[in-house]
Amino acid sequence: MALVNEYFLRLTESYLFSDIAKKVNAYKLTHPKGNVISLGIGDVTQPLCPAVIKAMHEAVEEMATSAHFHGYGPEHGYDFLREAIVKHDYLSRGVHIDPSEVFINDGAKSDLGNIGDIVRWDNSVGLTDPVYPVYIDSNAMIGRAGTFADGKWSNITYMPTTEANGFDPELPDHRVDMIYLCYPNNPTGTVLTKKQLKRWVDYALKNDSLILFDSAYESYIQDDDIPHSIYEIRGAKKCAIEFRSYSKTAGFTGIRCGYTVIPKEVTATTFDGTQHVELNRLWERRQATKFNGASYISQRAAAAIYTPEGKQQIRETISYYMQNAAIMREHLQQKGLTVYGGTNAPYLWVKTPEGKTSWQFFDELLYSSGVVCTPGVGFGPSGEGFVRLTAFGKREDCIEAMNRIVG
Repeated sequence: MALVNEYFLRLTESYLFSDIAKKVNAYKLTHPKGNVISLGIGDVTQPLCPAVIKAMHEAVEEMATSAHFHGYGPEHGYDFLREAIVKHDYLSRGVHIDPSEVFINDGAKSDLGNIGDIVRWDNSVGLTDPVYPVYIDSNAMIGRAGTFADGKWSNITYMPTTEANGFDPELPDHRVDMIYLCYPNNPTGTVLTKKQLKRWVDYALKNDSLILFDSAYESYIQDDDIPHSIYEIRGAKKCAIEFRSYSKTAGFTGIRCGYTVIPKEVTATTFDGTQHVELNRLWERRQATKFNGASYISQRAAAAIYTPEGKQQIRETISYYMQNAAIMREHLQQKGLTVYGGTNAPYLWVKTPEGKTSWQFFDELLYSSGVVCTPGVGFGPSGEGFVRLTAFGKREDCIEAMNRIVG
């Protein structure tokens, strides 16, 4: 008899965005003529830039000839993309990364969910709260999170990231093996300076901890003093793995391509403490077994982002979304709402009025304005009392949604 992985049974019954979809569908049934504007799920709306489209067309033409056809590619990604990443994303900021430390994937979510394969199931986990649900659920699926009760997992150290502490979470008061950080932050849209981020690197080095750093939104940073990579902090190459995505940078939510950086200096220890093992080597072995590589076409598309025209074109798209964010901030503040984020990230973290819960304010926006947000409590206990809005909508939809909310 096959036995089920019972850790899956400990997961909460439904995924946050599934709950939202059910509520929205119920609204549409009772309001068939209503025009719903979704500013909840962080999917992009602007088309791929011309440089990317051109590269994809050329790649498809290559695949149509026997002389240039590409079958299975290297599991870690093609050198042309890895080298472009090293040159443009890291060396340009004074960070030295070797191409062999870059692993191309089919989107950051996959690697964020799978990175736990190469570390022990009973490692302790610390994460900022509120947080991207994938960090928690992927650990819960293998038993690392413990049991769920009263809105929290028993084996996870929650580090509140709240209005009260200026969205600068306190370091754990005990040792934690694995720490998830996401900056610019999803869902709060807030950022950390180099000085603030250095505290985490120093903690990890002191405690022999591993930082899992999600920088999917780094291209939205506007302020010069905000680090784009954790490797801008001295010592981080000894303790941190970084995840990046082209989904929000270049509209690849439907193309699927991103990458993970694992410096060869990053190690984990065997249970008996006698060996420090390079995680780069383990991840390469894991990928060779479980992953066949991102498609040649998507990798050629990603490489086009680094051309002069590609850089300019994606800057224009990012500027479009950040202008949306500015418009939304202005309207929401006019209504007297407290808003965080939206200046170095495409997310706005909006405080609910009059002590309403996240879901109550979600319902109010949906039924009074036909606008969909994401309840903050869906990202963790510390998200209660807030909702998240994204700036990824079309300009006319963002303006219309704000006009409906302001009234």
